[in-house]
Amino acid sequence: MTGRSAVPEVIWARPERAGRGPRAAHSRADIAAAAVRIADADGLDAVSMRHVATELGCGTMSLYNYVPRKEDLYELMVDAISGEHEPWEPTGDWRADMLRVAHQTRALMHRHPWLPRLMSPVYGFSPNALRYLEHCLVCLDPLDASYGTKMELIAMLNGVVTTYVGNELATAERTRSLPWSEEQEQAMRIAYLGSRIATGAYPRMAAAFTQDAGPIDLEAVFERALGRVLDAFEPKG
Repeated sequence: MTGRSAVPEVIWARPERAGRGPRAAHSRADIAAAAVRIADADGLDAVSMRHVATELGCGTMSLYNYVPRKEDLYELMVDAISGEHEPWEPTGDWRADMLRVAHQTRALMHRHPWLPRLMSPVYGFSPNALRYLEHCLVCLDPLDASYGTKMELIAMLNGVVTTYVGNELATAERTRSLPWSEEQEQAMRIAYLGSRIATGAYPRMAAAFTQDAGPIDLEAVFERALGRVLDAFEPKG
């Protein structure tokens, strides 16, 4: 295809448009916005060079002058969404600030449910991603740790958020596809689980349910997961 390279390259190091000819009709921001609109409306699998070209009103082949590979298109999309992170003046409490970052990321992923599928360190150094990382490092200035450790903290926190939101989205999608309510299914599964535990074959599971038989507070689980990651980076001594 036009503009494709046989060697690795970074989309951000390329000119906005390859080749000679008339002035560029579209920007990377235009292309990313079109792809994001498609993904938001119809899911990531609906994003294709042809579909984006149609959205922009241009030919599919001409789009390759701007974006040589579909993987580059994904990188443009991730960068566009990274730009939705809203920086703030750090409070001086690194834990509180990083918790705020995590909650912002979770909300962002719910606005764009396809995003967890594209979370990759490969896309972590685009313009908006770099601004996001710099903001996180500013928030972490009060933490007495090396920059390598701080980057590890950011990665682990993002990993927890991505995994948690991915599970939330998958559960919601499954629930929408069922002919019965979530409550009906939970009641059925709890009854079955109770019948298995009542056999006496699972004494530790029985003890666990006896100890905490109430419904799981998923928001509290999320907060604990974040807190335990941050606990691991608290200075010792």
